[in-house]
Amino acid sequence: MQNTSLVIRPYDAATDLKTLSDIWFDASLAAHPFLGEALLIEQRRLIEETYLPQAETRVACLAGEAVGFISLLGTFIGGIFIAPDRQGHGIGRQLIADALARKRELSLEVYTANDQAVRFYAALGFQELSRSEMDGSGLPFPTATMRLKG
Repeated sequence: MQNTSLVIRPYDAATDLKTLSDIWFDASLAAHPFLGEALLIEQRRLIEETYLPQAETRVACLAGEAVGFISLLGTFIGGIFIAPDRQGHGIGRQLIADALARKRELSLEVYTANDQAVRFYAALGFQELSRSEMDGSGLPFPTATMRLKG
């Protein structure tokens, strides 16, 4: 089901930081339980202080409420997170479509233990390029690198 009333807009640090941090944390707890809450709490600070300020972030809103976001570093998806109670309604698909229309090609790294995300990206046409036994931070969590061309 696609959200026809969904609005995708640029990130506003003054009004979005806390909400997006909450969405990131809640979605990460649900999608990445293998990382553990302590590591996610530590990473949350980096999300707020480093990643969101440096990335090109677009926010998905329903009725003016932020319900998800995608953060890009060039054509690399640094993160895409949807509030857990809003998942499965096409918001992620619309964020990917918006980013692909602007960038023409996207790549990402996904934890292979996150089956739902791996299936989501494959369903959108992302192709797996490689696998690693370590994540981007050097931690022992296997990842796959995927790419989508528009």
